[in-house]
Amino acid sequence: MEINDFMSVLEELGANSFTGVPDSLLSPFCDCIMQRYGVSSKHIVASNEGAAVGLAAGHYLATSRPAVVYMQNSGLGNAVNPICSLLHEKVYNIPVIFVIGWRGEPGVKDEPQHAFQGEVTLPLLDCLEISYAVISEETQDLTPHIHSFRKHIKSGRSVAFVVRKSALKNNNKMEYVSNAEMSREQILNLIINAFDENDVFVCTTGKLSREVFEIRERRGDGHGRDFLTVGSMGHSIAIAHGIALAKPERRILCLDGDGAAIMHLGSLAVVGVNHPSNLVHVVINNGAHETVGGIPVVSSNLNLCEIALNLGYRHSFRATNKSELSGALSRIKYLCGPIFIEAISNLESRENLGRPTTTPIQNKGDFMNCLAKEI
Repeated sequence: MEINDFMSVLEELGANSFTGVPDSLLSPFCDCIMQRYGVSSKHIVASNEGAAVGLAAGHYLATSRPAVVYMQNSGLGNAVNPICSLLHEKVYNIPVIFVIGWRGEPGVKDEPQHAFQGEVTLPLLDCLEISYAVISEETQDLTPHIHSFRKHIKSGRSVAFVVRKSALKNNNKMEYVSNAEMSREQILNLIINAFDENDVFVCTTGKLSREVFEIRERRGDGHGRDFLTVGSMGHSIAIAHGIALAKPERRILCLDGDGAAIMHLGSLAVVGVNHPSNLVHVVINNGAHETVGGIPVVSSNLNLCEIALNLGYRHSFRATNKSELSGALSRIKYLCGPIFIEAISNLESRENLGRPTTTPIQNKGDFMNCLAKEI
């Protein structure tokens, strides 16, 4: 379906405000919103999907018009709470128009983290009492759904468009650029080279974990020292924190992204309170959700190092080039954690970047065996 036709449908349903967290299946939609509205009062890139529901509810309370909340289907988990305890007709009866990318659709090849979420996406919407229409490559006309969706919205009920792979088309693709010196993969190479065989890594979802896997392949290191958090965006620092508390004799590194860190920023406050001395938290900040298309994140406007210090991290460093990053990595060997490093990255990634050849279960087993070894 052409993106302008889909936007017309949303406008017919009364939408004039957009918020959410981007998804690769929704890139044509996200590009269109950026082209029309940029990042503005009409389009907010939310910290997480639950927060997007809150923004949409606020918009409705102020205007009596429904807002559009876009997300990958994995984001439904973040949104369930406000859907049930804020939007539902038994509470405040506030309508939202959801646009949901259907990753892991049954019968469609996808990554392992999407398999179960893909199976339960439509049943979950049924459970949440959200009426939905599925958009596929063959969909040309959504007119049959407009009348019923209008009735639902008028009565205060939410509706959803579930978008299959390649269902939306936008010939005017956005190009997102950055002038930063280092790529994420260059940063990861420097970090991995700086630590010894007893140090372990928890890696955030997306291309970062894929790049770490390939770096290990090239080095012939094996993969037991790396936990690749292929899903659960925003929770890698909590996983690393849990390991650090249980394994105080090990140095634990969390390799995070800016969008992921902001998604559940409260986890940094919990790290700061508990002061795990063996935890190093590296946030690679490219100012964008690069893995799913490049749409900007608010991290470019934040001083993440100062935030980390204010939340209780003992030390923080900011690196914009290889020399600064190498210097920070040398200094932290003699410092007590928790330590925060912000490494500024551009948006470059290899087109031939592969995916892990081991399963999540294999990764878990190898990683746990590594942690079980005495040092």
